[in-house]
Amino acid sequence: MWVGNAVSFFGFQLTAVAVPVEMFAITDDSLWVGLLGIAGLVPLMVFGLWGGAVADAVDRRRLLLASSTLMWVSTAGLLLQALLQVRSPTLLLGLVAVQTAAFAISSPTRQAIVPRLVGRELLPAANTLNYTTTSASAVVGPLSAGLIFGLLGTDAGLPVAYGVDALFFVVAFWATLRLPPIPPGEERATMGLRSVVDGIRYLATTPVLLLSFAIDLIAMVLAMPRALFPEAAEERFGGGSAVGWLYSAIAIGSMIGGLTSGWIGRVRRQGVALTAAVVAWGLAVGLSGLVHHLWMIVVLLAVAGSADLVSAVYRQSILQTYAPDKYQGRLQGVFITVVAGGPRLGDLRAGAMAAPWGVTLAWAGGGFAAAALALLLVLTFPALRRYQLSSADGQR
Repeated sequence: MWVGNAVSFFGFQLTAVAVPVEMFAITDDSLWVGLLGIAGLVPLMVFGLWGGAVADAVDRRRLLLASSTLMWVSTAGLLLQALLQVRSPTLLLGLVAVQTAAFAISSPTRQAIVPRLVGRELLPAANTLNYTTTSASAVVGPLSAGLIFGLLGTDAGLPVAYGVDALFFVVAFWATLRLPPIPPGEERATMGLRSVVDGIRYLATTPVLLLSFAIDLIAMVLAMPRALFPEAAEERFGGGSAVGWLYSAIAIGSMIGGLTSGWIGRVRRQGVALTAAVVAWGLAVGLSGLVHHLWMIVVLLAVAGSADLVSAVYRQSILQTYAPDKYQGRLQGVFITVVAGGPRLGDLRAGAMAAPWGVTLAWAGGGFAAAALALLLVLTFPALRRYQLSSADGQR
């Protein structure tokens, strides 16, 4: 599964750059780029929550195969519309919605499988390994996309990017087929609304998990600048490969953070470490929005990415340690709704702010606001600040 994720995620990163580049080329408006996030938000919320409940009720391997098939079909649709040069922003929004629905089911299912494969003690190491590998793909993928668009141009580069994604996704199918059957445990959940509500009720009574979700939502909604990358690359650096550097910069930092992360599993006060990482993310993003040298922006976004890797590992490890297996699918569904939905709301916020107030304010202002609000939240509600790994052991 690790190998399949690493290879397929590289292809997915090409699509993640190609879609906003294509949307900006069609509309010449960052607001439309931000609307891509909203197109994915509703299916993410609906299918993320429901998909997590299904993952607690059926064989997780079979569910992963089914959702991965739907994701591949949506990628093939992106390839086809690029080859035919349809140039329809509405069609792009629709295909993104379908792809996000499939992702919303497959991602919590995949994450719920991990504790069953590696065991509790190895979860921080396993999560760090996964995040580091996907970060490496997120470095090479956008840089490759920038190279493709720089050499071939937008019209010729789009089919290449989508085509590589569709081809590499086959490896993910192979990886899933190699997994053993992973049926639900003795306490099998149902697939209906009641099961989803039970998971949300459990979350609502667990302040540590609730605050870990809230602080991530603040970070992503207020300090995710990626919807501004196509416009910033075009206006500040003349387009071309600059957009690839911008999209890969955060992942460069995440990869470096992962490669130097041996200390992560030894930290007991994971709540404090999570908070510090989120504040560092906001400050680094804010500073990167104020500078106009590409290399400096890349360095600052890389610092933000390293902090994001730390916060992501602790959020996931806290969830996988704190919650029992019977809730893993449903809580992973909520988790992916927050983790993937927050950046989509952030895309809309950034795109909407850029139109009247400009890229700099939308970018830098959001980063500094996220750092301040995250710190205020944790100081006001101390459960996350007081959380230690030993307290999770006692809770369990």
